[in-house]
Amino acid sequence: MEVIPAARTRNIRYAIRDLVVLAEQLTGDVLWFNIGDPGVYDFPVPAHLVEAVHQAMLAGKNGYAPSLGVKEARDAVRADALRRGFKAVRNVVMSNGASEAIEFALTALVNPGENVLVPCPGYPLYAAVLEKLGCETAPYFLDERNGWQPDLADMERRVNPKTRAVVLINPNNPTGSVCSKKTLKAALDIARRHHLVVLADEIYDRMLYSGEKHVPLASLAEDVPIASFCGLSKNYLAPGWRVGWLILSGAGTAAYDDAVCKLARARLSANYPMQFAVKPALEGPQGHIAETARKLEERARYLERRCKEIPGLSLTPPKAAFYAFPSVQVADDEAFVKELLMKEKALVVHGSGFGQKPGSQHVRIVYLAPIPQLEQLFERMERLLGSTARK
Repeated sequence: MEVIPAARTRNIRYAIRDLVVLAEQLTGDVLWFNIGDPGVYDFPVPAHLVEAVHQAMLAGKNGYAPSLGVKEARDAVRADALRRGFKAVRNVVMSNGASEAIEFALTALVNPGENVLVPCPGYPLYAAVLEKLGCETAPYFLDERNGWQPDLADMERRVNPKTRAVVLINPNNPTGSVCSKKTLKAALDIARRHHLVVLADEIYDRMLYSGEKHVPLASLAEDVPIASFCGLSKNYLAPGWRVGWLILSGAGTAAYDDAVCKLARARLSANYPMQFAVKPALEGPQGHIAETARKLEERARYLERRCKEIPGLSLTPPKAAFYAFPSVQVADDEAFVKELLMKEKALVVHGSGFGQKPGSQHVRIVYLAPIPQLEQLFERMERLLGSTARK
């Protein structure tokens, strides 16, 4: 008997991981620039966080955690949010990475046939979860000519009677852009006018350089319902620990909060011992953040220079996180990425996997690797672009 999968899985795509299936079929070494995992490179987890988890395990914290999270961790997240200006914080729920927090927020909010405004380009998890829920993704464009700021007019045009929420990814994955305070306030005004929940994905909120400052969305309004996502994976360099959190703030969230908590209880708990790293992360030494930013900025500036030097590439420089989203002059970015993998054994992700304006072609490059490895990538991209141009 052939088992027929559920129809809801038919259109689920996750470009970042889907290409790995193809890469794993190749023999020989592949240069990997597709997944944002700091631990693979020269970004170790801060030692005081490792020690905190070690002590928690020795103390027997190896069973189920409280469903909403360890009190010490939740209190630390709340205190940190208040220090950064969050208004009207209602609840904190610990999750298995920020991705589970995103699933909670969407599952508790959106009914089949309803839609959510999602940035384009943007992190593909939102579209995947909405597809699974039988809901629709309503993409709004980011403006490449304006530093990848959200196109606010386009955002508002996409709202219809079935729109429940708007997602803001700030800093943005895949572009590395940072929203201005003016942009954030204008987006909140749109949410206010149309009675939308705002989902604020701020997982890279401390991973900034070029003099950039991050403004937490929840610091700008207390009358708009906001679900903010963050965690240890990026700022604290521990993606494999799967520790994230959801902060609910603003007005009118009581029933929504209850629905989120139901979902948290239904899956028992988030990772128990790793939650004991949250308080020392948020309240302990922060020296690794400046060192991480220094290395990333150096690598980002290298990418910027190489994109100027290579015909067929152009880049709006990233200002945060560790992603670059250069425009590439090819007919089909997915075909280009696959050819780069098969011919040059270098893996980046096609821009169409994150969404992009029709007619444009991009690739996303993760630049966590040291510059010598990035040099190899650009040599291979330059060689392939040269051969493509000669065809």
